[in-house]
Amino acid sequence: MLKHRGFPGRLPGTDFQFTLRRANPRGVTPITRRERFADRKPADRRADAAFFRALWENFGDQPFERGNLDAGRLSWLFGREVLPAEDPFDPASYEALLVLDLTAARVSFPDEVDR
Repeated sequence: MLKHRGFPGRLPGTDFQFTLRRANPRGVTPITRRERFADRKPADRRADAAFFRALWENFGDQPFERGNLDAGRLSWLFGREVLPAEDPFDPASYEALLVLDLTAARVSFPDEVDR
């Protein structure tokens, strides 16, 4: 499992996790698309924006390996701002390649993309 050095481990002051310390010995947690409903808590929205900002600052518009990025946090963005960068895509692989969709990100997180 690739460890993304310099990537924030969590949202400061919260328990919103962004990275894993070690690989899961029982298997890789698959990335799945999670629906973001309009009534989500403001803290959840801040965590999504901060995670996207970290992805943007670390990887830009280039494909990146999932590595130690948290599957739960990726799942909130998957299928919209984060897309598979390979075909076939294995959602249960630490080596899976992902890429940011800047068009969708500008709609969801305009302040984060155009910083």
